[in-house]
Amino acid sequence: MKKIALVIFGAAILTSCNQNQEKTAYVDNTVLIQDFKEMKETETRFNKRSEKLQKSLDSVARAFQAEVQDYQSQSASMSDAQRQEKEQQLMQKQQMLSRQQQMQSGQLREESDKIIDSLITKVKDFVGDYGKANGYTYIFGSNESANIMYAKEGKDITDEVLKALNEEYGGAETTTEETSTEE
Repeated sequence: MKKIALVIFGAAILTSCNQNQEKTAYVDNTVLIQDFKEMKETETRFNKRSEKLQKSLDSVARAFQAEVQDYQSQSASMSDAQRQEKEQQLMQKQQMLSRQQQMQSGQLREESDKIIDSLITKVKDFVGDYGKANGYTYIFGSNESANIMYAKEGKDITDEVLKALNEEYGGAETTTEETSTEE
């Protein structure tokens, strides 16, 4: 009689454990961020802005270099006082151009970082909403540092989350297979 009660009690415990089984999965954070269409478009936009800024700075640098060469060709005919004054002007101009370049580059970098941070938050929030809508208890994130050393086959939902994320954004479907063949 005790054995039957013990077996029934054990079966009841196993049944309750199975009913409380949690649904878990993981996503590759790096793939999710890199293949998110909005992130790709943002990177393209900032790369174009960076190239435009660099061309502008190169143009200013060439003009300054021409001014320096002009001074060098005329310096022999100048008095010492004129040379010192012109050299001082050129040094001040070079410092001003350097500060301007650093300021513009810094502003572009800050703006880019701010937008990228907001996109990462957007992806994180989307994964949270996706998990709730699809009955997940946990969705773990993995990256290059291998937070997840092993996962059972079928637990990686990166592609399906990425597809849903890009569809919500209005972008085309992108999977890790498509991305790896493009590179």
